Amino acid sequence: MPKINYIKTAREVISLEIKALEKLKKNIKNSFNLAVEKIANCQSKIILSGVGKSGLIANKIAATMSSVGSPAFCLSASDSSHGDLGSITKKDILILISYSGKSKELKNIIQYANRNRILLIGIMSKKDSLLYKASDIKLLIPQVVEAAGIVPTSSTTSQLALGDALAIAVMRKKRFGKLDFKKIHPSGSLGAQLKTVEDLMIKGNKIPFVKENLVMNKALKILTQKKLGVLIVQNNKNQTKGIITDGQVRRYNQSNKDLFDSKVSKIMTKNPISVEKDMLAAKALNIMNKNKITALCVHDIKKKFKTIGVLHVHDILEANIS
Repeated sequence: MPKINYIKTAREVISLEIKALEKLKKNIKNSFNLAVEKIANCQSKIILSGVGKSGLIANKIAATMSSVGSPAFCLSASDSSHGDLGSITKKDILILISYSGKSKELKNIIQYANRNRILLIGIMSKKDSLLYKASDIKLLIPQVVEAAGIVPTSSTTSQLALGDALAIAVMRKKRFGKLDFKKIHPSGSLGAQLKTVEDLMIKGNKIPFVKENLVMNKALKILTQKKLGVLIVQNNKNQTKGIITDGQVRRYNQSNKDLFDSKVSKIMTKNPISVEKDMLAAKALNIMNKNKITALCVHDIKKKFKTIGVLHVHDILEANIS
């Protein structure tokens, strides 16, 4: 049997989906703005539902919305008629997805929403459908050509893209940023890359503070006790004036005989690099690498000379940040 090259088929399917997305892009109307406003201002839950492949798309959109600060879940269209309608409250927003808009399984949900004055956003392609007529906000997607003429492909791609667009638009409307994203994505590579300096820094009594007039004999005891490999040098006003690393101590001791009697201020590196606590740890690591250092002082906004933490390279690497 001769081998068949299916690359042509792949390109045909992708081309159909690209055309569907181009049509969708041109078809975005003011109703999209209204949907974004309503979702962003929702004080309860966003509930999505669909039938078949549209149901799978609804589930993905719900997951995306939840991940960017708009609590959402997917309601099974079939289970809704057997008690699950009770999970919908009047403060919720209901988003129903159906390419034809005529899926019989959605009829009970539509009637329940209309009867209880629950805001209904419909995503469909036909104006003569029940979903279109019953929706408070109508997000009409263009009719498209499916792969092989019958398989839901171009239509589900359009539904997914519209759902993603809604999620991102709502995210921007709510000013949901990287720090907010990090709070609900604590695990995985994304969570790691969004960790801030404050998440990883040494703080409180663990910070190895010493005064600049302290003699090194006593300072070395603190260096050993804190086990961080650095000392943060302060003046009498508790302002950070310098830093001493164990490497500096060794190098000084090799060429000088007065290490133990010297004052901290004589050995320290003045004006150490300090970063804000809200900086991403990944950016702080880049600063360390660029300056060939292993620790950074950490300060609060607008208080650069007041050290509130110490970030060590080991803590960054242990958090799988690179």
